[in-house]
Amino acid sequence: MNFRGAIAGSLLALMIVPAAHAQTPSPQPNGRAAAAQPAQADQSFSGPSFRKGLWRFIRTLDVVKSANKNFKYRVVNAETTRCVDPTFAMKATFSPDPVGSCVSDKPEKVGNQYTFGHRCDYMGAVSTVITVRSDEAYTELNEVSTGEHPRTDTVVATRIGDCDDGGVANTEKSAAARLQ
Repeated sequence: MNFRGAIAGSLLALMIVPAAHAQTPSPQPNGRAAAAQPAQADQSFSGPSFRKGLWRFIRTLDVVKSANKNFKYRVVNAETTRCVDPTFAMKATFSPDPVGSCVSDKPEKVGNQYTFGHRCDYMGAVSTVITVRSDEAYTELNEVSTGEHPRTDTVVATRIGDCDDGGVANTEKSAAARLQ
């Protein structure tokens, strides 16, 4: 795959995933959503919890073009504001369910950081560090070091206010509709 192809693939994934990142469940092999089995997901979830509301997400994607990692290109620098429940997205991130043949490591928690040495993601196998600043702010850093073009995807999320009644639920429904 050439450099442009790698960037195009990453951009396509980013166009789809940010809408889903903080609000839609991951599809299961049988076609049902992960939310259809809340008791199972809640029992195994040991990650951070965040307040529902209006959140600002700033996402950057940097791609390394040369083998010596001296040349990084910022291919995405996007900001999105949505009514969401980030805890819902964290449940998918912390899910032990395999993605194809990829199986995620269990996260290690040290202080306010959750570290996955190997996590299955839309970008492939990534190393992930989630730094929780409070129940209203976190940073997620995903690094892919394999392949022709290593990349770093960073999301800085901050709660900036409340939503209208049902705002989170309505946003979840519209995001799910966009993905279908």
